[in-house]
Amino acid sequence: MVTLTMDGRKIEAPEGATLLKAANSANIEIPQLCSNEELEHYGACRLCVVEITHKNRTRIVASCIYEVAEGLEVNTRSERVLNVRKLVIELLLARNPRHPSLLKIAEDLGVKKSRFEAEIKGCILCGQCIRTCREVVGVSAIGYEGRGINKRVATPFEESPPDCIACGSCHFVCPVDVIPMKEKDGVRNIWKTDFPLQKCESCGRYFAPVKQLEYFREQYNLPPEQFSKCTHCR
Repeated sequence: MVTLTMDGRKIEAPEGATLLKAANSANIEIPQLCSNEELEHYGACRLCVVEITHKNRTRIVASCIYEVAEGLEVNTRSERVLNVRKLVIELLLARNPRHPSLLKIAEDLGVKKSRFEAEIKGCILCGQCIRTCREVVGVSAIGYEGRGINKRVATPFEESPPDCIACGSCHFVCPVDVIPMKEKDGVRNIWKTDFPLQKCESCGRYFAPVKQLEYFREQYNLPPEQFSKCTHCR
């Protein structure tokens, strides 16, 4: 354990923990959009910036990727920190001015509107969908395309993703709900591709994409009948 000061409070945190995790454990609120406990630290959105002082040096860092250190002094709401967060949320609002999670953060920061010209793209490039697909699901079916203002999340060559198993993890993890997924008549549509759903042999309910179940069977060497029934009927 290491001891540090955060907003004037002495707190303890495990060595190797991030400042964001230490703050959460101490009930100190720091806004964030790209951090997820199931994913590697990334530091994309920069809403979680804090001001640190260590060895007579003061600077702004992203709390989700900066680790705690003995004797570190952290200020989560200094004037510099709040100014950076206001700038970041204004930039995000220029891409997505309507989503409730962004509007709530803007309201908490006292930002009523973005000073930047709106170029509505929806996606805020937090990377959670890509990282979840790669780190949790293990298939890397989507990725970034382009650079700068043209950067976006896409499938390879804008075609149906051959590695996608239609699990929907990217859809569920997106903090601004811009990855559409629909189900109708035994088919799940995601990334502009139709994936048949498995039908339970007992109740007739569609319960999972066939491709996802095939992936699980191959990964864990399970018998085919393992997924012939839904979880309610097993």
